Amino acid sequence: MKILQDPKALLLHQIKNMYPGEVNEEHVDRALFEVLKKLEYCFSHVTNKYYSENGEAVFNPLHVCQWTMFLYDMAKEISSYGDTELADKIYGISKCFSSADFYYGIDMPDIWFFDHPQGSVMGRAKYSNYFSFGQNCTVGNSRGIYPVLGEYVAMMVGSKILGDCHIGDHVIFSANSCVLNQDVPSCSIVFGSGKDLVIKSITKDKFFEITSAVFVRDENDK
Repeated sequence: MKILQDPKALLLHQIKNMYPGEVNEEHVDRALFEVLKKLEYCFSHVTNKYYSENGEAVFNPLHVCQWTMFLYDMAKEISSYGDTELADKIYGISKCFSSADFYYGIDMPDIWFFDHPQGSVMGRAKYSNYFSFGQNCTVGNSRGIYPVLGEYVAMMVGSKILGDCHIGDHVIFSANSCVLNQDVPSCSIVFGSGKDLVIKSITKDKFFEITSAVFVRDENDK
């Protein structure tokens, strides 16, 4: 993977400027090795022009979305070492940079993508690969029950998935749509909410036509 800036130097600079106290650089070094492998794998599945160059994954720490994903992965990895204080600091930096909430206690998939994530909150749902979302999206609970999402779920601006929902594969949530405690079958596009909720069937080909600027289509999914 091509790395355009030194992520460790930038991360340490941000932590030390925002929070007092020492930083365990051994934990940063250990996590950095694992996180860069995760980012390379994820970015290799993204079609967005900023994530690859001549077929090679590219990590630019000055790209806010890429940096936010890096911060989430770093906080999660460091928390697994028991260093929750450092993980909390990195989580705080992430919220400041992106105006979005990806707490390191949630389990995002290996392959995911977001663009302009301002105002989005991802709760403790069960996520699967090829998950994407835009601004002001929410995945949250209803009475303590969280959704379960299949592969290739795309959330457009302002959409919400709440509560006891089982979402199939190849599902698109249109702008400002919302499901609450309701299942959505595979190969669907969701419009509206409440009594105005409409779920229409689509083909896989139509799904990939609409989301072509997000992920590389898996050869096993044709």
